[in-house]
Amino acid sequence: MSNQMVKSDIEIAQAATPKPIGEIGAKLNIPDDALSPYGRTKAKIDFHHIESLKDKPDGKLILVTAISPTPAGEGKTTTSVGLHDGLSRIGKNSLVCLREPSLGPCFGMKGGAAGGGYAQVIPMEDINLHFTGDFHAIGAAHNLLSALLDNHIHWSNENRLDIRRLVWKRVVDMNDRALREVTVGLGGPGNGFPRQDGFDITVASEIMAIFCLATDLEDLQARLRKIVVGYTRDRKPVRAEDLKGSGALAVLLRDALSPNLVQTLEHNPALIHGGPFANIAHGCNSVIATKAALKMADYVVTEAGFGADLGAEKFFNIKCRSAGLRPDAAVIVATARALKMHGRVPKTELAGENLDALREGCANLARHIENVKSFGVPVVVAINRFSADTDAEMEIIREVAEQNGVRAIECTHWANGGAGAEALAHEVVELVDSGHANFAPLYPNSMPIWDKIKTVATRLYRADDIIADQKIRDQIKALHEDGYGELPVCIAKTQYSFSTDPNLVGAPTGHVLPIREVRLSAGAGFVVVVCGDIMTMPGLPREPAANRININAQGQIEGLF
Repeated sequence: MSNQMVKSDIEIAQAATPKPIGEIGAKLNIPDDALSPYGRTKAKIDFHHIESLKDKPDGKLILVTAISPTPAGEGKTTTSVGLHDGLSRIGKNSLVCLREPSLGPCFGMKGGAAGGGYAQVIPMEDINLHFTGDFHAIGAAHNLLSALLDNHIHWSNENRLDIRRLVWKRVVDMNDRALREVTVGLGGPGNGFPRQDGFDITVASEIMAIFCLATDLEDLQARLRKIVVGYTRDRKPVRAEDLKGSGALAVLLRDALSPNLVQTLEHNPALIHGGPFANIAHGCNSVIATKAALKMADYVVTEAGFGADLGAEKFFNIKCRSAGLRPDAAVIVATARALKMHGRVPKTELAGENLDALREGCANLARHIENVKSFGVPVVVAINRFSADTDAEMEIIREVAEQNGVRAIECTHWANGGAGAEALAHEVVELVDSGHANFAPLYPNSMPIWDKIKTVATRLYRADDIIADQKIRDQIKALHEDGYGELPVCIAKTQYSFSTDPNLVGAPTGHVLPIREVRLSAGAGFVVVVCGDIMTMPGLPREPAANRININAQGQIEGLF
């Protein structure tokens, strides 16, 4: 980053002059009548146009992932945008596919997720807030099913649902710890049957996962019908189709299912669609947007949330498996600051050079390189360089990368936009065009669920073993008996460590992965495995970002990021 940069991300975004969204669509050969504008700077792409592209050849798919995140920041979304702009600058037909940010982190601790500096997608305020309403539609669909479930029990319960075995919660797209456990149905017979319930954040909803894994409207409807909402007394699953509600859910999601088109600060097109978290869900943008992008561009850059042990693993084992995608290269984003934190340097002391701590912290980078390569995907490391970083620190990161068989490229896209990522773009093109990718998931569908969890834990997290009480083991056995044994697993754990202890930074070994809960996501097509103290409804920090967000006298938003 340049020492001269003093503007915040939102100030940079507000100073930009976006082009009309029709001009951005024209770069992808999207006709005006195939765009449904939401104002002048964002639009949804019509499904009929996407369908018309089905016979076109696919472009190359590039995944951007990262080391284990730290409070110092890594810049994965920023690098995704910078790489896309860099590819465009070197004459490549490129497109970037990103996730939509959740309101919870925007007003909580993490902040916005539209990139940063001069590698952003705009309009950043819209993207980070209500955008085109997709998350509201997903939340409404989820809560409609919740209402139909309680209504079914209230009037007849002809499916003989056992109210002690309901598994469908409610959702809200906000960090609200008070809603984790609630009691509903109080106030007498007219209000239904009292029972214990709870809320998850919208990005953890199975409908969010279904939304992002569906290939079209027909597939969406089929997946919605499969949602398991609870069990009978004899433990038989009851599905959304049994409540006769899946059609109404699809109606709420119909318009949202079209991908959103926006632009970068350099006026290159970007698709932003869907947004499951990677620590509690599968962490990837929608299959529909990714597949459409592959028909419209020669090089498609996409990201997966948090570190490669979470987002990339789920991208490979869940999204690619479900959609038949075959990634051609992967970029692992790292910063010297974050690696020093993995070497146990406090955040307040990161500005100073500390080569010993950096070398120690690079063990985290080395493990992520090894893990991503194990999927048969060529890797390059993108060093997101800060102004305080020294040449000696850059050299250490390059040495560690080379020792692990990959190159590390310095990038300054935060300060310089696409120009700061041109070297990375050239390296990515070389990797992609080499044809060395030989992608394969980590485990076969036929592997038992317990063994799938253990494979991820031992091979990627370097755990010695996994543990669970008899209740969890019985649940896994029941999943096999109900015909769900071939589903992939989606492990929910802390993003800050390879273990379930967020304070165990670096590259720990010898730990054990404790399984706390198992949830079936039959419509999404995976089994959620909750480990450690991870919460599917986060809370706000002591000083939430919401305390710093305001509207000035000119009507502009301040403090968003």
